[in-house]
Amino acid sequence: MGLAVAGPAAPVHAAADPHLPTPSGSRPVGTTTLHLTDTSRPDPWVPNIGVREMMVSLWHPARVPGTRRAAYLTPTESRLLLEDAGLTDLPSDLLSTVRTNAWTDAAPAGRRHGSPLIVLSPGFGKPRSELTGLAEDLASHGYVVVAVEHTYESVATTFPDWRVTTCAACDHPIRDTAFWRKATQGRAADVSFVLDQLPRRSGAALIDPDRIGMSGQSVGGAATQAAMVTDPRIRAGIDVDGLTAGEVSPGLARPFLFLGRQDNFSPGMPAADTWERDWPLLTGWKRWLVVDGAVHSSFTDLALIAEQIGIDLGAELRAPRGTAITLRYVRAFFDLHLRNRPTPLFTGPSAACPESIRSGSARRPVRQGGR
Repeated sequence: MGLAVAGPAAPVHAAADPHLPTPSGSRPVGTTTLHLTDTSRPDPWVPNIGVREMMVSLWHPARVPGTRRAAYLTPTESRLLLEDAGLTDLPSDLLSTVRTNAWTDAAPAGRRHGSPLIVLSPGFGKPRSELTGLAEDLASHGYVVVAVEHTYESVATTFPDWRVTTCAACDHPIRDTAFWRKATQGRAADVSFVLDQLPRRSGAALIDPDRIGMSGQSVGGAATQAAMVTDPRIRAGIDVDGLTAGEVSPGLARPFLFLGRQDNFSPGMPAADTWERDWPLLTGWKRWLVVDGAVHSSFTDLALIAEQIGIDLGAELRAPRGTAITLRYVRAFFDLHLRNRPTPLFTGPSAACPESIRSGSARRPVRQGGR
């Protein structure tokens, strides 16, 4: 998963300027990081640690641009992520040089009733930064976005005192059902704690507590479903290319979107079993969309960065196109369900995104349109 080379012939050469796409919205984007500690529970992966610590990144629409761009990763995080992917012939600090679009010294733009909030959860073993491009784009359109680093489930997490934790959970069999359930339930608890803390840590006026959504990639997508089941504050959710863990029984009535690879999550394929199991239990607005030519990383920054530095991930879909499709559908989903902004994107084939296929909806009729 993530930065994995498709084959031995894949070219590898570092670009001079790896960068994230320019956000499509009109607003500058500010960002900050928060260190949170949940004293009510031990760490699920390292139980002798009696508290659950985590780092989160928060992006928000800003009044004006700042002067200091946010770092994508620290040099140590870059080195550990590249080593995990077997890319040791690249400069070890390469991923710390990725150019972002958010400013660390940009004041939030005030809104009378606060902005809708989107929570993001990354894939297993990956840092929260892999969803930075999506976060920046959403913030440029007026959303507040928080990405949660699920400690000991990422290759590297840096804390304010420069401690770096690694992936203790990676020692477990990832395909084991009990492990997957433990991971999704632990992430759901992380998200609920973050939602408890954000009003106090970020300023209550920044967020509208009645308009909260969540999206996650891979296990983060499964965790989105789990978090919605346990936390009614999350009004709408997206599972991006992630097997689910059977959390929705007896049902989930809030809006939910499955978005994944056509060659993995089309109905009838083995990997789609969990989506097919959950589909009839989703009793509200729902869609099942697959993207032709995508690979697992096509929905994150990592595919885009890999293409920029010359790594072939084996995707038929070019990385910038995969990024554009992801940003378009995720934003349209939350615009519809958190802002009541109708869109034709979910009612039929899209000329703007011909690579997207409505597999689930085609096999199982669902209510069209909005809520």
